[in-house]
Amino acid sequence: MSFIQSITDARDRLDTAISDSWEHRRRELGMAMGGVLLAALLGAGVYWWVEIRFRPPPSIFDSPVDDVLGYFALDDFSKLPIDERIRFLRELADRFRKGDQQESALMASFLAGLSGPAREQATQNARLLAKDILAQGADEYLKLPEKDRGKYIDDWMVKWMKTGERIATGKDGEKSDEQRLADMRAQGERGRQRAGSTPSNEMPSLTEDGAVRFLDFWGSDVEKASSPREQGQIVRFLGDVRKRFGG
Repeated sequence: MSFIQSITDARDRLDTAISDSWEHRRRELGMAMGGVLLAALLGAGVYWWVEIRFRPPPSIFDSPVDDVLGYFALDDFSKLPIDERIRFLRELADRFRKGDQQESALMASFLAGLSGPAREQATQNARLLAKDILAQGADEYLKLPEKDRGKYIDDWMVKWMKTGERIATGKDGEKSDEQRLADMRAQGERGRQRAGSTPSNEMPSLTEDGAVRFLDFWGSDVEKASSPREQGQIVRFLGDVRKRFGG
């Protein structure tokens, strides 16, 4: 009996060892499968974000006209960082200027035919870009000590005037930064006097003479696209810009 009992005990110990080993292996396999599943889910999430939920901008110079212009009428445009949106518009303007007659006609036709939700989204994208530029400027401005704010306004205005000129004309203006600022201050009074004769729905030009009124125009329009906090900061920022240039 003792011999048989010994065999039985050995078998039981072997069964227990096998069972314990399987349980341990099963936990390891379960963890490994869980890791694979998590990686697959993350990969699917990234793919969904990049390829489905968010559409990156097309190549400006290599894509068909309707693809390039149509991107501006997608909400994906406003998900791009400010610098990328500005670069998109600058390159789009460059292509429009440098395109042949047929391509220019296609662009004009596409823009003329833009209507309904697409036109509304394009308008909203322009509004959001202006809001984001103003909100970014206001946020940076209000974080500065008082002694540095005047220079910030000067630098900020010059930067965006140059950006506007570059998009509109394809080249940088010949005026120095100091001359731009001097012209803006000298023309501030004239801008105030002419403001009353400018229709409320007509966007002023981004020049030394119209820069402050341009910001006022957008300042009144971006309220539709900004949060209460952004509105408060933008109003304060633009108020100081007007005071700085006598507008």
